[in-house]
Amino acid sequence: MSNAAVNGRAAAVLFLHAQTSLHPGSGTALGTVDLPVQRERHTQWPTVAGSALKGVLRDLCREVAKAECPPEQKQSPRRWANEHHTRLVAAFGPGTPEESSEHAGAVALTDARILAFPVRSLRGVFAWVTCPAVLERLNRDLSLARLGPLSASPQVNDNQVACAADSPLLVGQNRDQMVLEEFEFTRVADCDPLADWIAQNAVEDENTRQRLRSHLAVLSDNDFCHFVRHATEVVARIALDYEHKTVKEGALFYQEFLPAETIFYTLVLASDSRKPDARFSASEILAYLRDCITSTGVVQIGGDETIGKGLCKLWWYDENGRTR
Repeated sequence: MSNAAVNGRAAAVLFLHAQTSLHPGSGTALGTVDLPVQRERHTQWPTVAGSALKGVLRDLCREVAKAECPPEQKQSPRRWANEHHTRLVAAFGPGTPEESSEHAGAVALTDARILAFPVRSLRGVFAWVTCPAVLERLNRDLSLARLGPLSASPQVNDNQVACAADSPLLVGQNRDQMVLEEFEFTRVADCDPLADWIAQNAVEDENTRQRLRSHLAVLSDNDFCHFVRHATEVVARIALDYEHKTVKEGALFYQEFLPAETIFYTLVLASDSRKPDARFSASEILAYLRDCITSTGVVQIGGDETIGKGLCKLWWYDENGRTR
């Protein structure tokens, strides 16, 4: 029996690597930042809602499926794919409100969880920071998906860091210090097996893999929390008066973005198809989704699509290993 398909259920992990700044918005707020990003209530770590991800993936599959639209159809290819493509409807559910009660989709996605967050460094440009709490949660999620465990996370205290011994991020006479933003950390351990696993399974291109191996830094939970809460990009935005090309009164607002290079992951859970006339197994549903992702690989998530924000590279990981 497949390790990832048991009792009509299958699972995989989908990694998201932000290629441009990302704004998974949470609506307006009353604080200094008018448009903050989504955050977990209990940790204040950035997240992306599973409902948004499911919509993005449905749209991706719809773009792939529209090529199969019969030429005699009067509907647009996108609409035909959304409402009539057998595998798409089986995976994501009916495409019209009138049919929504007929059956549920076979795919479920968790909210995307932070894995590594880019932070400015005195040397080496930037570090990808993570922490034991993040890695323990990833390990638990891998177990839920019946995938192999991570290497043990190095234990670090506040103001300490675990990284590669030859990391270009290190400074000082003994090459045992790291400066991230305005904070100094002392290197106390290696994280080579962990960095190698993330490099091999979370990103696609070889240059990024090599950089991850040397630029991954494991901080304490407290230090990690500080950076993901306070080291995001906050951008001032304005609206112009159309006629006079001057700033509209009261139109200044501040918007928060997650920086490019942020890495998330989400669990992709599949069950056997519930569509009465299209019985696919959970493994077949996952294979269909994986094939659609492989055919494109890049999606847009969050707001400000027309100014290039939210472009994310997808990287699929299941029992067969990694694949785009």
